[in-house]
Amino acid sequence: MKKNFPLAKVYSLLEPGPVILVSSAWKGRLNVMPMSWHTMIDFDPPLVGCVISGRNHSFGMIRASKECVINIPDVSIARETVACGNVSGARVDKFAKFGLTPEKAALVKAPLIKECWASLECRLHDARMAARYDLLVFKVVKAWVDPARKAPATLHHRGGEEFMVAGRRLKIRSAKA
Repeated sequence: MKKNFPLAKVYSLLEPGPVILVSSAWKGRLNVMPMSWHTMIDFDPPLVGCVISGRNHSFGMIRASKECVINIPDVSIARETVACGNVSGARVDKFAKFGLTPEKAALVKAPLIKECWASLECRLHDARMAARYDLLVFKVVKAWVDPARKAPATLHHRGGEEFMVAGRRLKIRSAKA
């Protein structure tokens, strides 16, 4: 029998996907922040919605530059990924502090992160819901993956200090109408 579940913990039931590292660049400074409140909004062109608090240093950099890179780490840098969320990029060079390597992107000024298995260069597509919901919609303009990493184990936030690592993969055939 099901029992009552705290509304403040609903997030842990609907966790949207892997923790990502959002990198940004503005006026010669780089920053990176972990986040897990994101979702695909459209396929073609690929649009990704990200909730980034207006109080966050990255929010200001992204709103000013109108671009970012969504980097997808695997579990091998889980501690560094989480640690990036415990300090402000306004005061700390997170790349240096946590041993992350910025790499030049092809179409945006924000850096790719070398240690991540995939990186999505993005331009701000829609910020109309930012003031009310902190929701920014990005258009992916270039995507990169490391072909040597065949099935990376990604980190998923379950709320608080609880995380899960993506496990076994399944292929289930779809009946096409």
